[in-house]
Amino acid sequence: MKLEELEKKIGYQFRDPKLLQQAMRHSSFANERHMSRLLNNERLEFLGDAVLELATSEFLYQNYPKMPEGEATRTRASIVCEQTLALCARELGLGGFLLLGKGEELTGGRERDSITSDALEALLGAVYLDGGFANAKEFVNRFILNDIEHKKLFYDSKTILQEEVQSETTESLSYELVREEGPDHNKRFTVHACLGRRIIGEGSGRTKKAAEQEAAYRALVERHKKK
Repeated sequence: MKLEELEKKIGYQFRDPKLLQQAMRHSSFANERHMSRLLNNERLEFLGDAVLELATSEFLYQNYPKMPEGEATRTRASIVCEQTLALCARELGLGGFLLLGKGEELTGGRERDSITSDALEALLGAVYLDGGFANAKEFVNRFILNDIEHKKLFYDSKTILQEEVQSETTESLSYELVREEGPDHNKRFTVHACLGRRIIGEGSGRTKKAAEQEAAYRALVERHKKK
């Protein structure tokens, strides 16, 4: 996909397009082409991680004046964790813009949470370098801190769902593997979260644990919508 399309998606046009290219350049791509390690997206990811922590901390401080420090720390952790960032990256379709080596391409790198979450942080780092903190903060607010009440639930969703269910009903909560696709090096698992015999959420991931976590998250989102 052309990176101009990504610029339209995020509503930001780079003055230095090379920064955007670097943000989407995975180490596997750079390695295959014998490029300098400084030209992959790892340094931008490092920077973006720090920008994300600051922007999220400021957002929580300003928008949740009665939230104590401990809860703010846990909330921030849930927002900047790999699973949540990978969810945000999927919503942006970021995987389709990545520059990957052939090996990563063949083993499903475009959908791997670790790669897409890192790329999202690298993209944020690139926006920060190109347009300053104001533009970076706008990116965070629009694509990461949107729907924050639901995203807070993503961190350890299985534990939260278990606690909610136990406080309301004696029905048992279970996770059922319903589909397993792909070769051994690129598995995709689909899981249903079930309350008794009723399906309350569905999730998918490269591991059963990741699929269960997403199924629990989807179930939590639906439950909270009804409250």
